Amino acid sequence: MMALANAGPAWRLGDLLGGLVDLEPRRPPLEDRRISSLTLDSRTLAPGALFMARQGSRVHGLAFAEEVKRCGATAILAEIGESWSRTDIEYLNDRLGLPVIPVDGLGDRLSAIADRFHGVPSARLEVLGVAGAPGKATLGHLLAQALDTEQASALVGRLGIGFPDDLHAWPEAEQDPLRLQWTLDDLAGRGAKSVILELRSDPATRSRVAAVRFSHLVLANVTGGDPSALTAVVRDLALLPDSGRVVSSLDDPDSGAILAALPPTVSATVHSARPDARKPARCDFLLRATAIETLPLGLRLNLECVGEDDIEQASVDVGLIGRSSASNLLAVLAVLRSRGASLERAARVLSRLRGAPGRMECFGGEGAPLVVVDSARTPEAVERALTDLRLHARRRLFCVLGCGGREDVGRRPRLGAIAERLCDGLILTDDNPRGEPGEAIIADILAGVAAPEAVRVERQRGLAIRLAIALAGTGDAVLVAGKGHETLQDMGDLKVHFSDRAQVVEALREWQEGHH
Repeated sequence: MMALANAGPAWRLGDLLGGLVDLEPRRPPLEDRRISSLTLDSRTLAPGALFMARQGSRVHGLAFAEEVKRCGATAILAEIGESWSRTDIEYLNDRLGLPVIPVDGLGDRLSAIADRFHGVPSARLEVLGVAGAPGKATLGHLLAQALDTEQASALVGRLGIGFPDDLHAWPEAEQDPLRLQWTLDDLAGRGAKSVILELRSDPATRSRVAAVRFSHLVLANVTGGDPSALTAVVRDLALLPDSGRVVSSLDDPDSGAILAALPPTVSATVHSARPDARKPARCDFLLRATAIETLPLGLRLNLECVGEDDIEQASVDVGLIGRSSASNLLAVLAVLRSRGASLERAARVLSRLRGAPGRMECFGGEGAPLVVVDSARTPEAVERALTDLRLHARRRLFCVLGCGGREDVGRRPRLGAIAERLCDGLILTDDNPRGEPGEAIIADILAGVAAPEAVRVERQRGLAIRLAIALAGTGDAVLVAGKGHETLQDMGDLKVHFSDRAQVVEALREWQEGHH
């Protein structure tokens, strides 16, 4: 991770930390020291940096104090903890010859420090957080596309950082409060007016985004009755400021608990795929689908928006497949309606949306097999993807899948059983083996298959994709499951560039050449 500098003049340490960190009187005073960048990583430290020394999973950042001094840091903020007490830190300050400032709960203050350093970027942006169960990445991408029709809208999440048509990877190691505020500032500087920010479900989310000002919290799909998921969602509700808005699904079994947990100053817009859904008193609008029709390459939605005194109606065809996409589409509608768009105008925006990269993303289908690339890896996700794909009037359904190494070992037989039951032809291949023997992974999947002799095994993933598409004809469908938008295949010590999406495009080209 690079050192996170702003483009303007350096900050006085006293101005940067005033009200956030107590600078005890020292000789010489610390307040006038100049800070030109922030960093958590000593390897990226530049002269003039303020180094944030936190307790890591293995070592405390103060283990690198000597290196930080040699690299020209202005000062160190040091997290007090079991491995470094206040007394230890004060002793290091006296010995090091570089200000080392002890801070209780440093991790909870990083977001506010970085927010101030970068000029309060979320005050210059409309920031919409996407939280909840799996499905956040897809919903976030659809929202970014929808808002981009009226103002430049960017995305920060699992699919990447940037604008919908220009996303770049967001490494796991860089998902910290400093990097996030730097990213928001950078996107604002590149012209973004709104940002869709995907919120992870781990407890550290609150501290990571503590100083971000959200306009909306959009809950993806359903919690499925999982108490830990509900706890995470309720925790995230506290991120909304006064006048914020939550968008959630009435089809969530915990929707009542979510609405009950809303702060009184937060407004709510809800949606449902049930035509008989009723608007709760706590909500401003209800978006509901009165009918959902599957088309060969999309969905047709009949829609109603129920407000305080009236009902708006509209109908729209959308180029996304799968009835499970309806919840995401309704969530996008709910956001647009809550921001003042009429239902008719919001429906027009919906008609122009494209699938998220590697999330039930369609290729071919016009005089060729329909090939869908999806990130589904779990038995539940694969079942949902195959069931959705079967609804789109296909003749035969083929499936290419594998399992990642060192994960989901106990679920592999069930994955095989589900895929065998729901498709007409199953091809097993490598996913990300991560050093685990690929043949052992495939043997685990085959253990759940009733007729293993009917399953084709092709360990080379590119060849497996080509085999499935070669077997398919016009009117057939192929699901390539597992890697989605990923562009690397992890084989343990060996990491190779590999894209399911690129392989599908090439295999379809070959199919079309062979059928002309």
